Amino acid sequence: MFTLTINGIEVKAEEGMTVFEAADEAGIYIPTLCHHEDLSTFGGCRVCMVEADDRLVTACRAPVEDGMVVRTDSPQIRQIRLNNVELILANHNEDCQTCDRSSNCQLQKVAAFVGVTSDRMKDMRRFVTDEPVDDSNPFFYRDHTKCILCGVCIRTCEEINGIAALDFAFRGYGTSVSVLGDKPIHESNCESCGECVERCPTGALNATEQYIPEYEVDTVCPYCGVGCGITVGVRGEEVVSVRGTRDNPVNSGELCVKGRYGFGFINHPDRLRSPLIKKDGEFEEVSWDEALDLVASKLDGYKEKYGADSLAGISSARCTNEENYLFQKLFRAVGTNNVDHCARLCHAPTVAGLASTFGSGAMTNSIADIEEAEAFFVIGSNTTETHPVIGYRVRRAVKKGVPLIVADPRSIQLAEMADIHLQLRPGTNAALLVGLAKVIVEEDLYDEGFVQERCEGFADYVETLDSVCLSDMAEITGVPEDKIRQAARIYAQSNPSTILYAMGITQHSHGTDNVLALANLAMLTGNLGVRGGGVNPLRGQNNVQGACDMAALPNVLPGYQPVTSEESRQKFADAYGVQLSGTPGLTMTEIFAAAGAGELKGLYIMGENPIMSEADAGEVEQDLKNTEFLVVQDIFLTETAAHADVVLPAACFAEKNGSFVNTERRIQKIRKAINPPGDSRDDADIICDLANRMGLDGFSYEGPEDVVVEIASLVPSWKGVSHDRLNEGGLCWPCTSDEHPGTPILYTDSFLREGGKARFASVAYEPPQESVDDDYPFILTTGRILYHFHTSTMTRRSTGLSTLRDREKVMMNPVDAENLGLVEGDEVRITSRRGAVTAEVEPTEQMGQGTVFMTFHFAEACANILTNSALDPVSKIPELKVCAVRVEAV
Repeated sequence: MFTLTINGIEVKAEEGMTVFEAADEAGIYIPTLCHHEDLSTFGGCRVCMVEADDRLVTACRAPVEDGMVVRTDSPQIRQIRLNNVELILANHNEDCQTCDRSSNCQLQKVAAFVGVTSDRMKDMRRFVTDEPVDDSNPFFYRDHTKCILCGVCIRTCEEINGIAALDFAFRGYGTSVSVLGDKPIHESNCESCGECVERCPTGALNATEQYIPEYEVDTVCPYCGVGCGITVGVRGEEVVSVRGTRDNPVNSGELCVKGRYGFGFINHPDRLRSPLIKKDGEFEEVSWDEALDLVASKLDGYKEKYGADSLAGISSARCTNEENYLFQKLFRAVGTNNVDHCARLCHAPTVAGLASTFGSGAMTNSIADIEEAEAFFVIGSNTTETHPVIGYRVRRAVKKGVPLIVADPRSIQLAEMADIHLQLRPGTNAALLVGLAKVIVEEDLYDEGFVQERCEGFADYVETLDSVCLSDMAEITGVPEDKIRQAARIYAQSNPSTILYAMGITQHSHGTDNVLALANLAMLTGNLGVRGGGVNPLRGQNNVQGACDMAALPNVLPGYQPVTSEESRQKFADAYGVQLSGTPGLTMTEIFAAAGAGELKGLYIMGENPIMSEADAGEVEQDLKNTEFLVVQDIFLTETAAHADVVLPAACFAEKNGSFVNTERRIQKIRKAINPPGDSRDDADIICDLANRMGLDGFSYEGPEDVVVEIASLVPSWKGVSHDRLNEGGLCWPCTSDEHPGTPILYTDSFLREGGKARFASVAYEPPQESVDDDYPFILTTGRILYHFHTSTMTRRSTGLSTLRDREKVMMNPVDAENLGLVEGDEVRITSRRGAVTAEVEPTEQMGQGTVFMTFHFAEACANILTNSALDPVSKIPELKVCAVRVEAV
């Protein structure tokens, strides 16, 4: 620690701090325009000039020295600051009264502080472009007449997002902030995250729609599994703004385009406002009593006539932990385990695979320690588009020199940054991973101490590798043998190395094997239980982890306690006051088939849209049409809800209290900001009302806090969780007592399996269930894009997101397109063995020859009409990532 004097006050400061930081920590204000606490120092505005030991320095760049004497105010300093600010204002429009940033303008604050009273420098105004305002982006505009060249936006784009879309262009009086080629920002590689807008100290970057909220509420983003903290601004009964919550440990205020701007769905006119019952083929608005009485009588009637297993429920990864818990409790109290949710379509292999090898099917490490990795292995994850805020962390680390290995059939953005891109054929992940393990063992790169002390089954595992030929793996995957060797060496020799993966690993007919193969790599190299290491599945939806934890699954009770365990069943039976079934229920894919065949009579779907998200979606739609009684509870009349007999209008995330669990197992509080529209109600209220009408006990709660008390009494890993403890950034389970701080990193001492050791699993490559032939010569793989989410129920009702991408595009290699006589924008028909859709073609070098890519965001061209419903035998996930198609011009 150094001791210095600032304005006669003795101040303690750590070595390496700047004078500005020391003063700020001591509560001494030094004006600045180009400094921001999140960014590197720039020193360009010269407004933070101070006197230090009788010399002039910029406070933001001058390091503290022991014994230093600093004066932040003197006649000389005041004059320097006044001159500098007046020069800056010469290049700034004087429309402060009408400026959209007037309520939060750093320039106004600084100008007032230094005492600007005139525009005497106006004749020194620099050149400004002929088109000073760029409004090509739907969310924000750039006004060059207000730009002071502070560089904050440039450093933000480089250092926070990592995309570096902005830079200084031209020189001298012609200098301006621009994108490559001086194009409109919409035509650049800008990702519309709004981080630059958030930090701009003037009105040069500003939101297109600017509203000053009456009040703000901290909650959690409703999109992907990162679980970013957001602060929603409310005016009247509308959410009018969203910004990142700066003290949230997940994102530290950073957001992506969906998190910041994708809130238009909340107050959209399409929101359901009243219960609906289908009468004579048409929906009719009814009272809650009529709707819930009908549902209760139907479900009770089916149970009495056909038994409890004639009923099934599909819960929701978009609903809270408390709501998912109550939903599974409802069906188990009725007497069936026929409960599932969309994890069946994303990370069911993760739950099955990691639980068998480590003892828990969840992300091993925290988001915060990702940047501490010494190497990244990203496989089956387009992280920068599907989990953007984690993508920011990866890009930042790679720009600092951390090696990056990317395994993906497409040349995604991270692949362009990677040291090695393993562009494997779709469906050959296991072959690649076995090949990597072969090299690690063969070249003696494995961590012998970790393997011997903390793992079991190694000898048998190595024996299976003896028969593996690396050249065969190279031929299967299409990845050159030398690249596989290079990647294995980087991953094994960096310490620690982290694995990030998503649905490109799991959505296969052998998805569980893929997960096991990744676990084997982490065990071999000792990359478990350490910061910057781990096996890290990136969860797809905001609360898919929580829905799993709460047992919206057919084979376990809350906390992954098996329904087949008599001890577990009895514990829950005592709490619920009913005997529970010990027979595992149907999975989601099995539920639809049984409903379509008439074996299931009553189906209740909460917050899911399977007609777009399920493989072979046309068959699923037919199953739902054939379902005897279908109830859908949602915020919109979705493609699935259109087939319901009863539709129940629910509240969205901004209209209720509760909690979500993000991808790192962090339980976070969500808070009600506004009331739900019309007569819609929060999901927990609907479930409890229905349960009471069905005569079930144990469904009277004062609020979500009471539900968590019940969860904590039954789930050991949640024993120390309460709503009060979630107020300060949340807790990572396991949290086993009221004093326990939570567990950001799993397996630091032992694994959760019996005996405390992880177990190697033998994995052999099995090909996908469908291959190309003369009729279907292309392989289709699917995924998400940055500007939309899942089935687009929310994002297509957020206008700006649809402006950025309003239709489906089929990505294919330019050589393939040329061979078919196709050019960009041509309409094509994509046909599989199950159905056909039409969309625009987008030739791109991202795609390898023979492979095409689509999303399932757009109902009018939903890729899941084409995808294969072949199942992984362990986790029962469909093979959404590989199917054979043909492409032809329309």
